Amino acid sequence: MDLHQLTPFLSVSPQINAADVGLAAAKGFKSIICNRPENESEDQPDMAEIRAAAERHGLAWHYQPVISGQITDADISRFRELMESLQGPVLAFCRTGTRCCTLWALSEAHHLDADAILNAAQNAGYDLSAQRERLQTMATPESDNPVRATGRRHEVLIVGGGAAGQSVAGSLLQRNPDLDIAIIEPRQEHYYQPGWTLVGGGVFERRETVRNMSDVMPQQVKWYQAAAHAFEPEQRQVVLEDGERLGYSILVVAPGLALDWEAIPGLKDTLGQNGVTSNYLFDLAPYTWELVQSTRKGKALFTQPPMPIKCAGAPQKAMYLACDHWSRQSRLQDLQVEFCTAGAALFGVSDYVPALMQYVEKYGIQLNFQHNLVSVDGPGKTAVFNVTDPEGNTTQIEKTFDMMHVCPPQRAPKFISESPLADAAGWIELNPETLQHSRYGDIFGLGDAGNTPSAKTAAAVRKQAPVVAENILRALKGEAPRAIYDGYGSCPLTVERGKIVLAEFGYGGKLLPSFPEWLVDGKQPSRFSWMLKEKMLPWIYWNAMLKGHEWLAKPEVLLHRPTEQEAQEACNFADKK
Repeated sequence: MDLHQLTPFLSVSPQINAADVGLAAAKGFKSIICNRPENESEDQPDMAEIRAAAERHGLAWHYQPVISGQITDADISRFRELMESLQGPVLAFCRTGTRCCTLWALSEAHHLDADAILNAAQNAGYDLSAQRERLQTMATPESDNPVRATGRRHEVLIVGGGAAGQSVAGSLLQRNPDLDIAIIEPRQEHYYQPGWTLVGGGVFERRETVRNMSDVMPQQVKWYQAAAHAFEPEQRQVVLEDGERLGYSILVVAPGLALDWEAIPGLKDTLGQNGVTSNYLFDLAPYTWELVQSTRKGKALFTQPPMPIKCAGAPQKAMYLACDHWSRQSRLQDLQVEFCTAGAALFGVSDYVPALMQYVEKYGIQLNFQHNLVSVDGPGKTAVFNVTDPEGNTTQIEKTFDMMHVCPPQRAPKFISESPLADAAGWIELNPETLQHSRYGDIFGLGDAGNTPSAKTAAAVRKQAPVVAENILRALKGEAPRAIYDGYGSCPLTVERGKIVLAEFGYGGKLLPSFPEWLVDGKQPSRFSWMLKEKMLPWIYWNAMLKGHEWLAKPEVLLHRPTEQEAQEACNFADKK
């Protein structure tokens, strides 16, 4: 729990969980205010559990949801009423604490000096300077309507501090250390998500895959620890959750994607119990390994939803590592392992399928193609799938399980899909080569939320970031983009402990190996590829990729940007060859 004291009566905090309530009670808090709407993000704890914990510990609970970026006069009045009526000390929380702090500031504006309010917020760790005009306006009796905050401006503004956002910032700073860059990111932790498969396989400890965001964020970058709420591309502005507007010369959108656990009824309620797990969550990857160790007989299901998903090989990786452990423990003969995928093939690039099939046969895995998970009954240990036959007819079947690893459906975050930046499917609309927005020339995108037909992996980001950095610097000089992304993506498929099939490919499934075949034949399981995954890639991620060191990732820069006709003629020539 990360407490920020504004006054002796009120402290604010980022999102808390049920366990934090006991700590709050121990610290003497008497009341809790929740200013965050339920289901605001996929990683949000269950509000009912937090409320029940508050009631168990004798804390008064008040739910006052405030929509990110839309703090109204009614919200401010309600917060003031609560503060006047509650027994203190009071703990208020939202996603980052910014909304709570802003509500307090604006509720005090009628009788406190704006400088005093801003200083108190600053001392608590919140920069509300963009609210100065609104604070001053609300201090005057004749003011009924808040003034729209205009915000600050940066040369490059990046939405998202994950792998994509940090990598492009690093690549930009390597090219121009004096560039004015800001990153909008609400999280306090930065995760190395490719490591979660190895946590679930008993190879890594969970703590090896996380660092404090403050330790990863470049010192030259201004960090706004808040959530982005909306985009105003015509005004070149991004609206934050507290209503502040940040201006930009160039915008980079890299928020990642959302895991849609709610899309499968019953799934969210049973995650982490009843034998249901997923390596797609930091908190659950250790539970995967617990289940693998404790499962000795019965049925183990591994599911994969319709594309797109991040790291399309991850559901298989979990399965192969589990089967390898069961095989080494002589348990595999007592287990029925099934891979239930909504797709029609084992892997999207056919060159790698023969090597994977050798392990499917070795482990005795039953492949169930076009099986899409649609509901889960955790206590009943049953799962329902929609099964589509070759003629396109769909029926429902029920499967029992003793253990089930689930890959959830995935979508663009709501603030992306409902924005002017989105295509018809809700993803950021990008040129697949330059990664420039298709309609807004001062906006670029990369990572999982883009609509490029490439793999959604950290390896793809490693190649995308230099391309975006190169094209941003050209755009700042008024030049057309010249750096080209070839769709590179990589999926190190962990087929057993100590061996990996290193899939590397680009647009259209073209193989794009990073190493000569005599060193690594990506179409065959390799111990060198395992060493690369276990030992080298984590180091490269933290110490090279995020800092803009472009080992094997230098962008291709065209001296002349071909016309559509020239590009088509080149393709025709290549086809003839």
